[in-house]
Amino acid sequence: MMKKPRGGSAGQIRIIGGQWRGRKLPVPDSAGLRPTTDRVRETLFNWLAPDIQGARCLDCFAGSGALGLEALSRHAASATLLELERAVAQQLGKNLATLGAANGRVINTNTLQYLAQAGEPHQLVFIDPPFRKGLLEETLTLLETRGWLAEEALIYVESEVENGAPPVPTSWQLHREKIAGQVAYRLYVRHSPERRETHAD
Repeated sequence: MMKKPRGGSAGQIRIIGGQWRGRKLPVPDSAGLRPTTDRVRETLFNWLAPDIQGARCLDCFAGSGALGLEALSRHAASATLLELERAVAQQLGKNLATLGAANGRVINTNTLQYLAQAGEPHQLVFIDPPFRKGLLEETLTLLETRGWLAEEALIYVESEVENGAPPVPTSWQLHREKIAGQVAYRLYVRHSPERRETHAD
């Protein structure tokens, strides 16, 4: 039996800020689906407040869509939501339609396979993979090496506390981090190698 998502009743998420604040949207039952809690999202989007408007966003393991939809509610320019499970992806598409979010799109895909292709730069990337599946490190590498990140991109990573900080590319700098229960969440800023060399001079 699926546990109730913390911060919301079973089977739904609530958008906590922006143009769709308070809207509740259905989430299908799916093994391992673990919506980011309201409390964590509130902290994260406080961190992102100066940068969210007009940002091009990529939600790598969209699941409930809590992060990508929240970004769109707060006037991100666009959001691409990657989701492996067909039923979950279909519900995400319905939720975008319900909100009238023409600047959001859902891609039903294997995230690692999708990120292995040549990418286009995004200013904001959310990475909240299913826990204990070994997906995080390869995701971070593909984002950096395949062109998915803008020079000053912000990258949000949710991971298991017991694994410690993930091995991020050298161009990423830790900006913020907090722990909530068994979940560690961190925000990184990416700087291009050229910019880092300039700073070092």
